[in-house]
Amino acid sequence: MENEFTFALGPLAISASIITTWGIMLVITAIAWLSTRHLAMLPGALQTTVEGIVATIDEAVSAVAPEHGRQIMPFIASLWLFLIIANLLSLIPGLHSPTQDLSVTSALAIVVFFSVHWFGIKTQGLKKYLHHYLKPSPILLPFHIISELTRTLALAIRLFGNMMSLEMAAMLVLLVAGFLAPIPILMLHIIEALVQAYIFGMLALVYVAGAIQSQQLNSPE
Repeated sequence: MENEFTFALGPLAISASIITTWGIMLVITAIAWLSTRHLAMLPGALQTTVEGIVATIDEAVSAVAPEHGRQIMPFIASLWLFLIIANLLSLIPGLHSPTQDLSVTSALAIVVFFSVHWFGIKTQGLKKYLHHYLKPSPILLPFHIISELTRTLALAIRLFGNMMSLEMAAMLVLLVAGFLAPIPILMLHIIEALVQAYIFGMLALVYVAGAIQSQQLNSPE
């Protein structure tokens, strides 16, 4: 796990994970800008690739929240793209995945936590959204609150634990086997990194969709 102190910016300690995180966001922004700068009816390789990725994510979002896919698509797509790049970054020599840092995964989980409530309130209004926490009985309010907090904690710890253990397992195997098994370890790393990105993003999508649709789900037929 790479979380060494790098430098201080006033009272803030800037770690390598923070620098890497901002670097990934800049790369995603640059690719998005370049791929949409000159859109064409006959797309080139970059536009075709980006359109394929966007279409795939849009299909996944629409399957979970068909009526609100366009609304939550930018958030979920950005989250998925960031996680895929972040999880695979350690494959580049000299770089480390920021998702091996608990502070980074916690920040991502907190973003999901606030996004869930923001989308819910934006769609239903504050009063209606908060009212669903009192259903089916006001007695369950404490359990709803505990559920919100624990699932946010679980998001952060799950991603952090899986990515850190994956990196440690790869290092141990390479230490024991040397360079006799680099390709299987590399493939395992890629598959696991993509799976963890998919799980985190899908859980975020389900939570957001649940918040948006909570009023419909709790309404009597």
